[in-house]
Amino acid sequence: MGSETILIVEDNAALRRLACRTLAQCGYTVIAAADATEALKAFSGEASALDLLLTDIVMPGMSGPMLASELASRRPGLLVLFMSGYTDETVVGQGLLQNGAPFLQKPFTSAGLASKVRQVLDTPRAQRGSAAL
Repeated sequence: MGSETILIVEDNAALRRLACRTLAQCGYTVIAAADATEALKAFSGEASALDLLLTDIVMPGMSGPMLASELASRRPGLLVLFMSGYTDETVVGQGLLQNGAPFLQKPFTSAGLASKVRQVLDTPRAQRGSAAL
């Protein structure tokens, strides 16, 4: 169970609802956004409370990594977990994501999502490197 605040950015409405419901049931405070524009608006009001950005990599407009970079410039050390329907080898190979960045393959189960989120949040500060931007 968690008490942290997570910003979920996912353009697929059904998947966004599933992720929000799953993480809220785990005790997290969840803020949802359908795209980078909504995420930036939400972040401006919630920046001080945000613990983790959970974002799709490929989205219309601004990509997940670009969004993560923008938000991290406003809040250094922000933890990020990327998700995609593409494999991690594909997104790294195409230069969409840095090797070693926290990644969750879609489709995922509720248990898999909860476990990966907890893993990223529990990363010791000294090891955060690619988890925190």
